[in-house]
Amino acid sequence: MSGMAATGAILFIVVAIAACAAAVLAILGTAQLAMSGPAAIERDGLARGERAPAWSLRAADGAGHRSPPARPLQLIIFADHSLKSFPSVVDGLRQLRDQDPAVEIVVLLRKRSEMAEPVLRLIGLEGIPVLAGSAALYADYNVRVGPFAIFVDSAGRVRASSLVNHGWQIAKLRQLADVPLLPAGGRSARPPRRRLAGA
Repeated sequence: MSGMAATGAILFIVVAIAACAAAVLAILGTAQLAMSGPAAIERDGLARGERAPAWSLRAADGAGHRSPPARPLQLIIFADHSLKSFPSVVDGLRQLRDQDPAVEIVVLLRKRSEMAEPVLRLIGLEGIPVLAGSAALYADYNVRVGPFAIFVDSAGRVRASSLVNHGWQIAKLRQLADVPLLPAGGRSARPPRRRLAGA
Protein backbone atom coordinates (compact mmCIF):
# COMPACT_ATOMS: atom_id res chain seq x y z
CA MET A 1 0.00 0.00 0.00
CA SER A 2 2.85 2.35 0.87
CA GLY A 3 4.44 1.63 -2.55
CA MET A 4 1.18 2.62 -4.27
CA ALA A 5 0.99 5.79 -2.14
CA ALA A 6 4.57 6.71 -3.08
CA THR A 7 3.84 6.10 -6.77
CA GLY A 8 0.68 8.20 -6.50
CA ALA A 9 2.61 11.01 -4.80
CA ILE A 10 5.29 10.96 -7.51
CA LEU A 11 2.63 10.93 -10.21
CA PHE A 12 0.89 13.89 -8.54
CA ILE A 13 4.19 15.85 -8.41
CA VAL A 14 4.94 15.11 -12.10
CA VAL A 15 1.43 16.23 -13.14
CA ALA A 16 1.73 19.38 -10.98
CA ILE A 17 5.11 20.26 -12.52
CA ALA A 18 3.75 19.68 -16.03
CA ALA A 19 0.73 21.89 -15.28
CA CYS A 20 2.98 24.66 -13.92
CA ALA A 21 5.25 24.44 -16.97
CA ALA A 22 2.23 24.62 -19.30
CA ALA A 23 0.94 27.69 -17.43
CA VAL A 24 4.33 29.43 -17.69
CA LEU A 25 4.55 28.66 -21.42
CA ALA A 26 1.02 29.97 -21.96
CA ILE A 27 1.87 33.22 -20.17
CA LEU A 28 5.10 33.63 -22.17
CA GLY A 29 3.26 32.85 -25.41
CA THR A 30 0.60 35.43 -24.64
CA ALA A 31 3.26 38.05 -23.82
CA GLN A 32 5.14 37.25 -27.04
CA LEU A 33 1.92 37.57 -29.05
CA ALA A 34 1.12 40.90 -27.39
CA MET A 35 4.63 42.19 -28.13
CA SER A 36 4.59 41.16 -31.79
CA GLY A 37 0.99 41.77 -32.85
CA PRO A 38 -0.37 44.64 -34.98
CA ALA A 39 -1.24 46.75 -31.92
CA ALA A 40 2.37 46.57 -30.70
CA ILE A 41 3.76 47.43 -34.15
CA GLU A 42 1.53 50.53 -34.17
CA ARG A 43 3.51 51.74 -31.16
CA ASP A 44 6.87 51.22 -32.88
CA GLY A 45 9.08 54.18 -33.61
CA LEU A 46 9.30 57.42 -31.67
CA ALA A 47 6.43 59.86 -31.23
CA ARG A 48 6.43 63.21 -33.00
CA GLY A 49 8.31 65.77 -30.92
CA GLU A 50 10.41 63.20 -29.04
CA ARG A 51 14.19 63.43 -28.99
CA ALA A 52 15.84 61.07 -31.44
CA PRO A 53 19.08 59.27 -30.54
CA ALA A 54 22.27 61.08 -31.53
CA TRP A 55 24.82 59.11 -33.53
CA SER A 56 27.73 59.42 -35.93
CA LEU A 57 28.39 56.66 -38.46
CA ARG A 58 30.48 56.15 -41.59
CA ALA A 59 29.15 54.86 -44.89
CA ALA A 60 31.04 52.27 -46.94
CA ASP A 61 32.75 55.07 -48.89
CA GLY A 62 34.14 56.51 -45.65
CA ALA A 63 31.89 59.57 -45.62
CA GLY A 64 30.65 60.49 -42.15
CA HIS A 65 26.96 60.98 -41.38
CA ARG A 66 25.37 62.06 -38.15
CA SER A 67 22.07 62.65 -36.47
CA PRO A 68 20.87 65.26 -35.69
CA PRO A 69 21.61 66.26 -39.29
CA ALA A 70 23.28 69.38 -40.65
CA ARG A 71 20.40 69.79 -43.12
CA PRO A 72 16.95 70.91 -41.98
CA LEU A 73 15.61 67.34 -42.16
CA GLN A 74 16.92 63.81 -42.22
CA LEU A 75 14.91 60.79 -43.29
CA ILE A 76 16.18 57.60 -41.67
CA ILE A 77 14.95 54.46 -43.41
CA PHE A 78 15.26 51.38 -41.23
CA ALA A 79 15.66 48.63 -43.81
CA ASP A 80 18.15 46.40 -45.60
CA HIS A 81 18.43 44.75 -49.03
CA SER A 82 14.87 43.44 -48.57
CA LEU A 83 13.73 46.97 -49.44
CA LYS A 84 13.72 45.67 -53.03
CA SER A 85 10.47 43.88 -52.09
CA PHE A 86 8.80 47.29 -51.63
CA PRO A 87 9.10 48.91 -55.08
CA SER A 88 6.57 51.63 -54.25
CA VAL A 89 8.66 52.70 -51.20
CA VAL A 90 11.76 52.74 -53.42
CA ASP A 91 9.90 54.99 -55.90
CA GLY A 92 8.90 57.31 -53.04
CA LEU A 93 12.50 57.52 -51.81
CA ARG A 94 13.81 58.26 -55.32
CA GLN A 95 11.22 60.99 -55.78
CA LEU A 96 12.10 62.57 -52.42
CA ARG A 97 15.84 62.34 -53.17
CA ASP A 98 15.41 63.98 -56.59
CA GLN A 99 12.92 66.70 -55.60
CA ASP A 100 13.77 67.75 -52.04
CA PRO A 101 17.44 68.59 -51.43
CA ALA A 102 16.59 69.92 -47.94
CA VAL A 103 16.19 66.30 -46.80
CA GLU A 104 19.17 64.04 -46.18
CA ILE A 105 18.12 60.40 -46.69
CA VAL A 106 20.05 57.55 -45.10
CA VAL A 107 19.35 53.83 -44.93
CA LEU A 108 20.18 52.47 -41.48
CA LEU A 109 20.88 48.73 -41.32
CA ARG A 110 20.42 46.67 -38.17
CA LYS A 111 23.93 45.27 -38.73
CA ARG A 112 26.69 45.40 -41.32
CA SER A 113 25.76 43.77 -44.64
CA GLU A 114 27.93 43.31 -47.69
CA MET A 115 24.81 42.72 -49.79
CA ALA A 116 22.72 45.76 -48.83
CA GLU A 117 24.55 48.59 -50.58
CA PRO A 118 24.96 46.87 -53.99
CA VAL A 119 21.31 45.77 -53.97
CA LEU A 120 20.06 49.26 -53.02
CA ARG A 121 22.24 50.79 -55.73
CA LEU A 122 20.90 48.26 -58.23
CA ILE A 123 17.27 49.21 -57.50
CA GLY A 124 17.96 52.90 -58.09
CA LEU A 125 18.87 54.28 -54.67
CA GLU A 126 22.40 55.30 -55.59
CA GLY A 127 23.51 58.42 -53.76
CA ILE A 128 21.64 57.40 -50.60
CA PRO A 129 24.18 56.41 -47.92
CA VAL A 130 23.86 52.98 -46.35
CA LEU A 131 24.97 52.95 -42.72
CA ALA A 132 25.64 49.95 -40.50
CA GLY A 133 23.75 50.47 -37.27
CA SER A 134 23.15 47.96 -34.51
CA ALA A 135 20.35 46.15 -32.73
CA ALA A 136 20.88 48.56 -29.81
CA LEU A 137 20.42 51.61 -32.05
CA TYR A 138 17.25 50.10 -33.54
CA ALA A 139 16.02 49.56 -29.98
CA ASP A 140 16.79 53.21 -29.13
CA TYR A 141 14.48 54.19 -31.99
CA ASN A 142 11.95 51.52 -30.91
CA VAL A 143 11.99 49.96 -34.39
CA ARG A 144 11.48 46.21 -34.79
CA VAL A 145 10.22 45.77 -38.34
CA GLY A 146 10.90 47.57 -41.59
CA PRO A 147 10.82 49.36 -43.76
CA PHE A 148 10.30 52.06 -41.15
CA ALA A 149 10.71 55.79 -41.76
CA ILE A 150 11.58 58.48 -39.22
CA PHE A 151 12.08 62.16 -40.09
CA VAL A 152 14.41 63.99 -37.68
CA ASP A 153 15.04 67.75 -37.70
CA SER A 154 18.33 69.55 -37.12
CA ALA A 155 17.44 69.99 -33.43
CA GLY A 156 17.20 66.21 -33.04
CA ARG A 157 13.42 66.04 -32.72
CA VAL A 158 11.24 63.46 -34.45
CA ARG A 159 8.98 65.19 -36.98
CA ALA A 160 7.21 62.11 -38.41
CA SER A 161 7.44 58.35 -37.91
CA SER A 162 5.72 55.29 -39.40
CA LEU A 163 6.05 51.85 -40.87
CA VAL A 164 5.92 52.31 -44.66
CA ASN A 165 4.81 49.96 -47.42
CA HIS A 166 4.01 52.49 -50.18
CA GLY A 167 5.62 55.54 -51.74
CA TRP A 168 2.66 57.81 -50.95
CA GLN A 169 3.36 57.22 -47.25
CA ILE A 170 6.84 58.73 -47.66
CA ALA A 171 5.22 61.82 -49.23
CA LYS A 172 2.63 62.10 -46.42
CA LEU A 173 5.30 61.78 -43.74
CA ARG A 174 7.30 64.51 -45.50
CA GLN A 175 4.24 66.79 -45.34
CA LEU A 176 3.74 65.98 -41.65
CA ALA A 177 7.41 66.78 -40.99
CA ASP A 178 6.70 70.38 -42.07
CA VAL A 179 3.92 70.85 -39.51
CA PRO A 180 5.36 72.95 -36.64
CA LEU A 181 5.87 71.28 -33.29
CA LEU A 182 4.25 72.80 -30.22
CA PRO A 183 6.59 74.54 -27.76
CA ALA A 184 7.93 72.34 -24.96
CA GLY A 185 5.37 72.10 -22.17
CA GLY A 186 2.46 73.08 -24.43
CA ARG A 187 -0.59 70.85 -24.60
CA SER A 188 -0.20 68.43 -27.44
CA ALA A 189 -2.64 68.71 -30.28
CA ARG A 190 -0.81 66.08 -32.30
CA PRO A 191 -2.80 63.23 -33.74
CA PRO A 192 -2.48 59.82 -32.07
CA ARG A 193 0.50 57.79 -33.27
CA ARG A 194 -0.81 55.21 -35.70
CA ARG A 195 0.56 53.54 -38.74
CA LEU A 196 -0.48 55.28 -41.90
CA ALA A 197 -3.44 53.60 -43.54
CA GLY A 198 -2.31 50.86 -45.86
CA ALA A 199 0.97 50.30 -43.98
